[in-house]
Amino acid sequence: MKPFVMIPTYNERENIGNLIDKILKLRIKNLRIVVADDNSPDGTWRIVRDISKKNKNVRLLLRKKDRGRGSAGRDGFIYCLNHDADVVVEMDADFSHDPKYIPLMLKELKTADLVLGSRRVEGSKEIGRIWLRKFVTFGANLYIRLMLGLKVRDCNSGFRCFRREVLEKINLEKLESKGPAIVQEVLFKAHLKGFKIKEIPITFVDRTKGRSKLGIPQLAAGYFMVLRLKFLKLIGGI
Repeated sequence: MKPFVMIPTYNERENIGNLIDKILKLRIKNLRIVVADDNSPDGTWRIVRDISKKNKNVRLLLRKKDRGRGSAGRDGFIYCLNHDADVVVEMDADFSHDPKYIPLMLKELKTADLVLGSRRVEGSKEIGRIWLRKFVTFGANLYIRLMLGLKVRDCNSGFRCFRREVLEKINLEKLESKGPAIVQEVLFKAHLKGFKIKEIPITFVDRTKGRSKLGIPQLAAGYFMVLRLKFLKLIGGI
């Protein structure tokens, strides 16, 4: 098995070096790390570039055009497939997703096609998030599940492990989301293709370094994209 960890980044210089080090210390056989960086003004990409010069298992995908969380995720996935990944783990760079769960996610692929690190199943925890953020997340999950008919409890989880076949079948080139809604779009399209999705409990820790890029405009765009996905499904567009 040839697993890749794909990390979309923008202004994560305070976290990225430590995260890469923690992933490498897992010593997973044949593991590669791909950082898809949107030419971060804070120099995140320079840190990754310098690490990649010393470690061939770390690669930088520097993106200067068509920037955004959605297109970064899309290009990161495509890069992994083009470099013969059998499995792709997607995660954030802010340490809200602990790399310690990666071995378990890889193990769970024996009985699933897509494994999610979930904040909404028994055994999971959230640390450091204010009640308002938790309430918004709860409401968003309920909305997404009802609109798209998903049985997944944590539809907003960006900590995911994919078999290669899942990413091949959902046609990455035609993903529409430019922002964070790519999380829901990929999940929905995997669901429509009939892939088995499994959730495992994680402890989600709110970031302590750097700033979140998720604000009201991004949330609103995400809600609209869910409506669009529902409409496209109804007219046979996906």
